[in-house]
Amino acid sequence: MIRPTTIISVNWRSQTACHFDGYYDQARDKERTKFLLPDDSDLGAQLNSIDKETGVKEIRSFFNGIMAGRELLLCFFCLGPTHSIFSIPCVQITDSPYVAHSEIILYRSGYEEFKRAGASPKFFRFLHSEGRLENAVSVDIEKRRVYIDLEEELVYSVNTQYAGNTVGLKKLALRLGINRADQENWLAEHMFVMGARGPNDRITYFTGAFPSACGKTSTSMLPGQTIVGDDIAYFRKINGQVRTVNVEKGIFGIIQDVNPTDDPLIYQALTKSCEVIFSNVLYDSNLKPFWLGMGCEYPAAGINHSGKWKKGDKDAAGSEIPVSHKNARYCLHIKDLDNMDPNMDDPDGVPVGGLIYGGRDSDTCVPVEQAYNWSEGIIIKGATLESETTAATLGAEGVRKFNLMSNLDFVSIPLGRYIQNNLDFADGVVDPPAVFSVNYFLKDKNGKYLNGMMDKLVWILWAELRVNGDVEALKTPTGFIPQYEDLTPLFKEKLNKSYTQQDYINQFTIRIPELKAKFDRIEKIYQEQVSDTPAILFDAFNQVRQRLQTARQNHGDYISPFDLY
Repeated sequence: MIRPTTIISVNWRSQTACHFDGYYDQARDKERTKFLLPDDSDLGAQLNSIDKETGVKEIRSFFNGIMAGRELLLCFFCLGPTHSIFSIPCVQITDSPYVAHSEIILYRSGYEEFKRAGASPKFFRFLHSEGRLENAVSVDIEKRRVYIDLEEELVYSVNTQYAGNTVGLKKLALRLGINRADQENWLAEHMFVMGARGPNDRITYFTGAFPSACGKTSTSMLPGQTIVGDDIAYFRKINGQVRTVNVEKGIFGIIQDVNPTDDPLIYQALTKSCEVIFSNVLYDSNLKPFWLGMGCEYPAAGINHSGKWKKGDKDAAGSEIPVSHKNARYCLHIKDLDNMDPNMDDPDGVPVGGLIYGGRDSDTCVPVEQAYNWSEGIIIKGATLESETTAATLGAEGVRKFNLMSNLDFVSIPLGRYIQNNLDFADGVVDPPAVFSVNYFLKDKNGKYLNGMMDKLVWILWAELRVNGDVEALKTPTGFIPQYEDLTPLFKEKLNKSYTQQDYINQFTIRIPELKAKFDRIEKIYQEQVSDTPAILFDAFNQVRQRLQTARQNHGDYISPFDLY
């Protein structure tokens, strides 16, 4: 198979760049991403690790002589706003222009931050090499390694170009951030930060953790609202208040299905004259990019992640090669989005009004629900987060995949301690943020979605009203849900849509059997796989079961929300 080269500064727009990873280097290598641990350390069975001495010896042997004859790029960055209590200086050493260019877009310049920190700053370090190349693509995939040294706050990455393995300041730095936050009593989370507009242009800031394909980007980019960041947030307690920052200043997102209808703000930025890096899309003869779900007709031929491509081409395994890779990406500055929040770079961050945990299931959780309090929010909403697979993507429909706070792949401390840190974070906070769950994927018995694609705007704006005490709510065994009379004006005003009582019943019926099964399923995971699970989690699960049983005795298995008035 012909392997493609990297194209820089193509002519479709003057500031566009395109990058191609190798055909078999298109995702995070979870198996070979490992923590380097000393003999006396143990992160638990859930987290992938290797003996530090063995791992360092191996990966340094791969690095030996690898930069010979190449240009080394030494880059200084800052995670979080500069001149801030949130600031973490970082150094990236790489031979990849793609990695350096991506991080220049995604992160704030850190050179002045190093000068401010003095002679011995505590900083994160990242060492990367593409390795041996053919046609500008890494070829020694069997020697691909991503090793993380928490003691040294150092990440090694070699023989790979895919951003999830190489753009160190993103998810690799998140692992370092979680470890440092554990030591310093703050939080590093896999969350967006957005501003929701309430009455009289009031802005309430929300953070949100959503597993892949659960609506994270579309929620952070809701029309009429503002965006601070779409991926990673740091949290600190400042003067008795929870405040947060976007670690980044850019967005590195999946481009599939970005089109004028579903993601108008992102689509507008991608198609206007601003700096963008596209990766693993298709280029036609005019060097114009195309991607899956773009909403237009595709060319019959071009260049993509497989090399020279034409419709109907197949790979070595006999699979048809799509127009672009389903994991194709874009990288752009948030400043080029029309909805950028004006406080994005505030060194004090923004105050957090609410946390949102977004899962995906077809038959259990209501579209939006508020936890009783911070503790129940962390346990009942965050620590039970699941994402339901579909036959179209993974070949097995309806399989629930557990993903603790949407951070399971990146936690770098024992999972029980991670949960306890989140619980303890509210200590000393005068008014802890409200915690919500959302689920946009409920279906009826015929498999039809009960939520419209834009209904999420109403659920978020209802949460904004709740945070500010503007509306009452109905108490369920697992939290508070909206009253019908508060949703109808939101649907009419924001979506010009009638919202019937039957819509309300269909969406907000409390499903006792399915909820009970969920908590049984999640509890088993903690019992069998997380040895240091805090006892408070099991206590909370038992309390929920008791409330579910009482509700069942009073109302039956399926409870209309009108029965709760």
